[in-house]
Amino acid sequence: AILDHQAADVIWNFPCVLTAKKQGAMSIDGFQMYLVSPEGAILDPQRLTLNQDMSRPLSHYFICSSHNTYLMEDQLRGQSSQEAYIQALKRGCRCVEVDCWDGPNGEPVVYHGHTFTSKILFRDVVTTLGEYAFKASEFPVILSLENHCSVEQQKVMAQLLDTILGDMLLREPLDGLVPQELPSPHDLKGKILLKAKKIGGLEESETLTDEATDEVSDEAEPESPSAENLSAEALCLHDKKSKFSRELSDLVVYCKSVHFHSFEYSRLHSKCYEMSSFSESKARKLAKDTGTEFVHHNSRQLSRVYPSGMRTDSSNYNPQELWNVGCQIVALNVQTAGLEMDLNDGLFSQNGCCGYVLKPDFMRNDDSFDPERPQDRDGYTSFQLSIQVISGQQLPKVNQKEGSIVDPLVRVEIYGVSQDQAKQETSYIYNNGFNPLWNETLNFIIHVPELALVRFVVEDYDKTSRNDFMGQFTVPFTCIQPVIFCHFPNIKSFKIINVF
Repeated sequence: AILDHQAADVIWNFPCVLTAKKQGAMSIDGFQMYLVSPEGAILDPQRLTLNQDMSRPLSHYFICSSHNTYLMEDQLRGQSSQEAYIQALKRGCRCVEVDCWDGPNGEPVVYHGHTFTSKILFRDVVTTLGEYAFKASEFPVILSLENHCSVEQQKVMAQLLDTILGDMLLREPLDGLVPQELPSPHDLKGKILLKAKKIGGLEESETLTDEATDEVSDEAEPESPSAENLSAEALCLHDKKSKFSRELSDLVVYCKSVHFHSFEYSRLHSKCYEMSSFSESKARKLAKDTGTEFVHHNSRQLSRVYPSGMRTDSSNYNPQELWNVGCQIVALNVQTAGLEMDLNDGLFSQNGCCGYVLKPDFMRNDDSFDPERPQDRDGYTSFQLSIQVISGQQLPKVNQKEGSIVDPLVRVEIYGVSQDQAKQETSYIYNNGFNPLWNETLNFIIHVPELALVRFVVEDYDKTSRNDFMGQFTVPFTCIQPVIFCHFPNIKSFKIINVF
């Protein structure tokens, strides 16, 4: 009865021929109107709005994140610009990065150190952050600080953060108490959190000296113990490669950067407000060797993953592998389009594009979830995804040569845990971009739907070289609308049937 009522509503709302409407039927034109309407979109419209519980600890969310946010291009000679921060924040990034170095006239500058990238003032970056931090989302922004400045210029940085950001900058725990778990995005609405080194911890903030030493930057990954894990007294005796000021340290509350020793060490000693950064290679190794422990670690503490230093072209790694073990801050070079950013945009297209996506419950509690053996978890059920690709209309040319006509095909890709990784594609339709007809069905088995992303790709087939990319759309499996027919907003009028 419910389906009959829905069908009647569709027929009523998309009539084109009055006689068909009176007969309780839909005309061909009305059906086409429905397919390209919001009602026919593959993404469930209820998922487009803010619909998730935002009162959980920060560690329970995937957080849309940017690496070396100041760069517009590559990592060696690219332009640094405030515009890069504007673009990242507007697309929903809730963690942005700034690399700070001593600049002339006592003004800290931002650039990729020891390269030919251009420099911008730290002052201008903070001003931009203050203006655009909450344009796209009201939920907290994490400012990840890569600090290479002298103590004198660090004091300037602290002053600029304080005066420019004002009440937006979080300076102390919300209730004045040392937290047992991280606060929620809801609790931190409109706040900017500084992620950096900190002298001691929140418990010791009133008993420390004004300066301390630190041996490494956040992304150096030393093998020896890092200074921030030592006592405040030992900090002053440690290898003095750099120092950081009390003024800047005091602005770090819930995101204290610490070196990662082991999951056992973290379980026994680490505080909920301490977080570690991992290179993509180290994070992948941990995910492969100790996936269950990584998931459990990330249920309580934040983890940040960043691209390899070898990616001088600002290319990206596959973020899905790290989401599979619950890493929250999987930082990407957002200026570089491609598969990796398609997956990132797809994941964060839900929940009102607010930059926060609640992790599945089995990644937030004490369950032992192993992404390599999903069938072992309680309540395991696999799902079948059946997609019938019917047709397309008026596909754009990718080759502008006169007389060129596309030979389109559709490929469906599944990204998730390793057992869910799969690709299937239709045959290509020769010389028909106007109204290609496939009528082909693609079938998949999904073991962990809560982590799965479905990517639809349209390409122009070429038998002598790589196919030309025409368009794509990526959607979380759990956000697929339970309807019979739907289309993809940026792949001109493609239809899909039998999604369940």
